[in-house]
Amino acid sequence: MHHLLMLSETVCVCVCVCVCVCVCVAAPAEQYLQQKLPDEVVLKIFSYLLEQDLCQTACVCKRFSQLANDPILWKRLYMEVFEYTRPMMHPEPGKFYQVSPEEHDHPNPWKDSFQQLYKGAHVKPGFAEHFYSNPGRYKGRENMLYYDTIEDALGGVQEAHFEGLIFVHSGIYTDEWIYIESPITMIGAAPGKVSDKVVIENTRDSTFVFMEGSEDAYVGYMTIRFNPDDKSAQHHNAHHCLEITVNCSPNIDHCIIRSTCTVGSAVCVSGQGACPSIKHCNISDCENVGLYITDHAQGIYEDNEISNNALAGIWVKNHGNPIIRRNHIHHGRDVGVFTFDHGMGYFESCNIHRNRIAGFEVKAYANPTVVRCEIHHGQTGGIYVHEKGRGQFIENKIYANNFAGVWITSNSDPTIRGNAIFNGNQGGVYIFGDGRGLIEGNDIHGNALAGIQIRTNSCPIVRHNKIHDGQHGGIYVHEKGQGVIEENEVYSNTLAGVWVTTGSTPVLRRNRIHSGKQVGVYFYDNGHGVLEDNDIYNHMYSGVQIRTGSNPKIRRNKIWGGQNGGILVYNSGLGFIEDNEIFDNAMAGVWIKTDSNPTLRRNKIHDGRDGGICIFNGGRGLLEENDIFRNAQAGVLISTNSHPVLRKNRIFDGFAAGIEITNHATATLEGNQIFNNRFGGLFLASGVNVTMKDNKILNNQDAIEKAVSRGQCLYKISSYTSYPMHDFYRCHTCNTTDRNAICVNCIKKCHQGHDVEFIRHDRFFCDCGAGTLSNPCTLAGEPTHDTDTLYDSAPPIESNTLQHN
Repeated sequence: MHHLLMLSETVCVCVCVCVCVCVCVAAPAEQYLQQKLPDEVVLKIFSYLLEQDLCQTACVCKRFSQLANDPILWKRLYMEVFEYTRPMMHPEPGKFYQVSPEEHDHPNPWKDSFQQLYKGAHVKPGFAEHFYSNPGRYKGRENMLYYDTIEDALGGVQEAHFEGLIFVHSGIYTDEWIYIESPITMIGAAPGKVSDKVVIENTRDSTFVFMEGSEDAYVGYMTIRFNPDDKSAQHHNAHHCLEITVNCSPNIDHCIIRSTCTVGSAVCVSGQGACPSIKHCNISDCENVGLYITDHAQGIYEDNEISNNALAGIWVKNHGNPIIRRNHIHHGRDVGVFTFDHGMGYFESCNIHRNRIAGFEVKAYANPTVVRCEIHHGQTGGIYVHEKGRGQFIENKIYANNFAGVWITSNSDPTIRGNAIFNGNQGGVYIFGDGRGLIEGNDIHGNALAGIQIRTNSCPIVRHNKIHDGQHGGIYVHEKGQGVIEENEVYSNTLAGVWVTTGSTPVLRRNRIHSGKQVGVYFYDNGHGVLEDNDIYNHMYSGVQIRTGSNPKIRRNKIWGGQNGGILVYNSGLGFIEDNEIFDNAMAGVWIKTDSNPTLRRNKIHDGRDGGICIFNGGRGLLEENDIFRNAQAGVLISTNSHPVLRKNRIFDGFAAGIEITNHATATLEGNQIFNNRFGGLFLASGVNVTMKDNKILNNQDAIEKAVSRGQCLYKISSYTSYPMHDFYRCHTCNTTDRNAICVNCIKKCHQGHDVEFIRHDRFFCDCGAGTLSNPCTLAGEPTHDTDTLYDSAPPIESNTLQHN
């Protein structure tokens, strides 16, 4: 080593002499050295020079300038001083990043970085004595300071008012008191992955403490650990890896932060004016909280990896208000992010997933803003807002959580706006236990249970959402749930679009509820509420069903395209059904059955592909001032022990009868107008008695009466799709069954001389004309084969939604 140092000094002297001579006299020897000596020899000589000598040599001539800037020379010098295997660029205060030499814009990034980092103090245990005892060997590096400990380096630079860098070289530094109260810069310096090689830990106190005066301090590229002795009786709830106190704003960058302490947090940012920048750090595998921001603290936290912490990855409380962007928060053994006790914060573009409890929890007046995050695959829920929590959750993706994507409960009132909430293993949004909130403009789809569930006195505002393609229902309101549900699009759900049950009273207004695989809106088991100004259409079952004591107010809706009718009221259902337009349904516009007693007023019920209103099996109801027109079957059919009141209705332009009453039903008819119906105005089957007053039955087409008078088979006017009411007979000679009926003209013509029997005056089509009997009809022409006559319209399909609960 001694000989090597002597050789280096000799070469330096030779080169320096050469430089001086070259400046003064162009002697032949100097010309040879500058121009003739091979590059590899010159580079070999230059390899013994330090950085200051290389810079001076580069001034001799153009050739020396090129050779003295050789990247290999500078890489060797660079790694000797800083240890980095990739250049660490430092273009401005508080900014460091490593680059790949092959991809860097400048031809010699090693020299560039050397110039940027040159003035600094180095913590390199055991090297300081060697450095200072060999001044000749390190001539030109007088601006570099070397220390054995971080404490000594901090004391030295602060006493000398040194504003440069502190490089902490490879090693493990244990139980040093690192209190920073000046704007120093401290960075790890090591080969390979720097932060793995430079470890600073404490077992007794906080590892780093930033105090007032440390504004713009920088700590980066190192591992910072708090690793207390488990056997110690000392309490560590106030000890942390990083403790950032009032009125300081340090920069923490590219650090690995670990705490094995089961109390406290790995990083604690506390107090007014505490406003750090923590970026590109890994805060993981901590035995308590990862990052804790409290007591009005703020700060910017970006691009960090926060994972596998025993409690929350991030806690924000007591008016803490950080900015948290692009963090990866995952696999927590508790919550991903927990804001509580008036905690706030702005969370943007974070990836929060696979945490054991909720991805994001808000409680106790906390009010964070969460924007464009992905919150997914939580082992419990996605977002949990409770105990008067608030918050704004905007344009997030919330998906594939084991329970609900969003939970809201216990007087909480968040805003959930513009999110995609999908593919949850249970529901999309679950609001219960006096929860509130504004649920607006979200796309909620593909969830295993209801897209939105509202229960137990909860009262949210649900507006402008798309709720669709759920494996269950769209919106489920139960157990005294409330809420204003307006201007949503609810479609293509497997069960009901909206369920209302068990004392619930929501207001559903101006929604489009359509294309469901069962019912549109389903009121059951004392479900109430208001359904107004909605478009309800194209459901496989009826548009609206009301049953078992339910009593909703249904106003000004358009209900159409139902494959099983418009509205079905059954099993003691009630309801006020007013000012609706009910049309183009495949079966009756309104069904009333089994002791149900709704009120229908001022509705337009028209263009149905079956009847207008069908009341049967003990149905009742008040039908008042409705317009019932252009329906394919009877405008109103009353059957099987039913007894409604029809008052001041207009029943007209029907393709069959106006009103038909059959099967021991009765009715009260007052002040109705029945006109221009094809079959006739009013038809009463045998044994039917009605109460009538002030009805006007006029200008009907009376096609049945005319067909009978012309001697036609009634099948000519009915086919097998309608059931005209007239006398019907049975022919014993032709062995007809109790499911067959024969019109009076076929009895006279086709069955003349047969053993026939009058059955009753009722609804039927003629089986003789239909060609279902053994002898052909001589009146009907070509028969149309069909099954036996049915005397009532086919019954509606009741929802089996309850079977899927």
